[in-house]
Amino acid sequence: MINSKELRQKFLDYFQKKGHKIVPSSSLIPEDKTVLLTSAGMQQFVPYLSGEKDVLDDFGTRHLCSVQKCFRTPDIEEVGDDTHHTFFEMLGNWSIGEDPEKGYFKEGAIKLAVDFFVNEIGLDKDRIWVTIFKGEKGIPRDEESLRIWQEQGIPKERIVEFGFEDNFWGPTSETGPCGPCSEIHYDRGEKYGCGQPDCGPNCPRCKRFVELWNLVFMEFKKDENGSYTKLPQRNVDTGIGFERITSVLNDKDSAYETDLFLPVIQKLEKITNVSYKERKREFRIIADHVRGAVFLIGDGVYPSNVDRGYILRRVLRRAMRYGYILEIKSNFLPVLAEEIIENYKDIYPEIEEKREDILKTINEEKKKFEKTLEKGLKELNKILAKADHKTIRGKEAFYLYETYGFPLELTEEIGAEKGFSTDKEGFYNEFKKHQEISRAGAEKKFGGVGRDAGYEEAKLHTATHLLHSALRHILGDEVRQMGSDITSSRLRFDFSFPRKLTKEEIEKVENLVNQKIKEDLEIRKEEMKYEEAIKSGALAFFREKYPPIVSVYSIGNFLVEPPKIFSKEVCAGPHVQRTSELGSFKIIKEESSGAGVRRIKAILE
Repeated sequence: MINSKELRQKFLDYFQKKGHKIVPSSSLIPEDKTVLLTSAGMQQFVPYLSGEKDVLDDFGTRHLCSVQKCFRTPDIEEVGDDTHHTFFEMLGNWSIGEDPEKGYFKEGAIKLAVDFFVNEIGLDKDRIWVTIFKGEKGIPRDEESLRIWQEQGIPKERIVEFGFEDNFWGPTSETGPCGPCSEIHYDRGEKYGCGQPDCGPNCPRCKRFVELWNLVFMEFKKDENGSYTKLPQRNVDTGIGFERITSVLNDKDSAYETDLFLPVIQKLEKITNVSYKERKREFRIIADHVRGAVFLIGDGVYPSNVDRGYILRRVLRRAMRYGYILEIKSNFLPVLAEEIIENYKDIYPEIEEKREDILKTINEEKKKFEKTLEKGLKELNKILAKADHKTIRGKEAFYLYETYGFPLELTEEIGAEKGFSTDKEGFYNEFKKHQEISRAGAEKKFGGVGRDAGYEEAKLHTATHLLHSALRHILGDEVRQMGSDITSSRLRFDFSFPRKLTKEEIEKVENLVNQKIKEDLEIRKEEMKYEEAIKSGALAFFREKYPPIVSVYSIGNFLVEPPKIFSKEVCAGPHVQRTSELGSFKIIKEESSGAGVRRIKAILE
C-alpha cells in the first residue's frame, strides 16, 4: 500500500537519482495555441522534441522528468468506469535529442521502466504484459523493442503487436513529432477478465489488462500533407497514468477508491446519505468533474460557450445534473471543491491561491445553470411525452439549445436514459442554418463592424486591438476576447474575467492604450495559413469562423530589431494605418456581461 503523495515523490526521486532534472508541471492552458488544453506531459517540451530549441540551453541536460496536470474530454462519456478521467496527472521522463552512440533511447527507456516498476514500487513482473508497434504505413515493425523486452525478462508470449491506432503516438496537434510506442499493461487478475482464451492487452470485452506506462520512441514528424519524415534528432517521451498506477498499487478497482478521491467520495456520502457502493457511477462522475473544474479555474479558465470555457461549463453542469439525479438539495459543489483544494494544495499551490475565485466561479455557474436546467428539463420532458418515436429530432434538440441554452450533450444523456436516441446530424444542420441566417450579426459580434464600415469605425476597431492587449498586459493572459460591437461613436468589448475591475485597473488599462496611441505605432497586415498565424503568436479566439488563409494585424514598432509588437491578432479588419490616428481613448463603463465575462464600453475623443 502506498499513498498518492508518496508515489509522486518516489517517481521524482527515482529519476532525479538517475540523472534527470525535475521540471514543474505547466499550466492546463498550453503555450501551443492550436490546442485547447494540455493533454500530455510532453506538450511543454514540443519545441525541444522537434529540434526547434536546444534543450541544453534552457535545462542544461537532455534528461527531464515531471508530474504534469492534464485534461482530456474525448472519453467524457466513459467517466464513471474504473479507468477514465477528465483531469488526470501524468508522470513522465524524457531523453531529448540524444547522440545515438551515447544517450539512452529504446534500451535505456525500457530498462528504467522495468527497474522502476519492479524494483522501486514492487509490481509483479510476472503480471506485466507489453505491446509493440507491428509496422504500418511504411514504418517498420519495432524489432528492437521486441528484443529488448525479452532481454529484460518479459517472455515473447506476453508481448503483443498492434498497429497505428494503439502503438503509434502523436502528434498532439495536426502536425509535429511522433513515433512508435511500447506500452506496459498490468494483469489485474481473472476477476476483471472476460474468460476468453484470446484475452490480453487492449481486449475489447473486458478491463483485466490496464495500460500503465507508454514509452514513445519519437523518431518521426508528421507533415501538413500527412506524410511521416525522420526527425533531425530522436527522443524518448514516456507517460504513466498516475490515477491508474495508484489504484493498481493499492489493489483497488479504480482511483476513486484511493486517497485521490476518497475525501470527496466520503463527503458526498454524508451529503446524500447514500452509500458510494449503491451509486458508484454518479459519485464518480461528480467527483471527477468537480476535481477537473477546480484545476481548470485554478489555471485561469472560466465558464463560457466557446473553447476551453465551454469544456469547464460542461463538466460543471454535468456534475450538477448528477447531483439532481441523486436528489441533492444543498449547494454541494463548493463543499466538494474545498475537499479537493485541501487534498492537492501542497502539490499544486495555485489552487490554494485561487480558492476564493474557484468557489465563486462554481457558485455563479450553479445559479445560471439552475434556471437553464429547470426550464430546459420541462420542455424536454414535454418533447419526450409527445413523441411517437424514439428519436429526439435535430430541430427539437436545437430548439432546446437556442431557447434554453440546453447543451446537446445533456439532451443526449437524458434522452438515452429514457430510451431515446438524438439526431446529432440534424442538430448540426439546424445549427448551420442558424449561423448562415445570422452571419451578418456574427460579423458584428466577432469582428465588431460590418462590411460598410467607415473611418470612424476603423479607428474604434483598431482601438479594440489595443484594449485587448492592454487588458492582457494588466490582468493576465486569462483574458480572452468574447465578442465586440462597434458603432461610429463607441466600442463595446466583451472579455473573459471572473470579477469586477478595480478603479486602479481601469485607469492602468486606459493609460496603457493611450500610451500606445501616443507612440504612433504602425499597423501591419500579413496573410498566412491559420496554423502559421497561431504559431507566430497571433491571438485567435473564434477558430470556427476562420478560413484556411487569414489576415494577421500586428501593432508595434517595426523600426527596431527585433520589432517590438504590442498586439498581434487574426482579424478581418478594418484598421487604420497608425495608432496616432486614434486621438484619445476613454473607458466610459465596465460591467458584467454574464458569468465570467466582463464588458467595457469606450470612446475615442
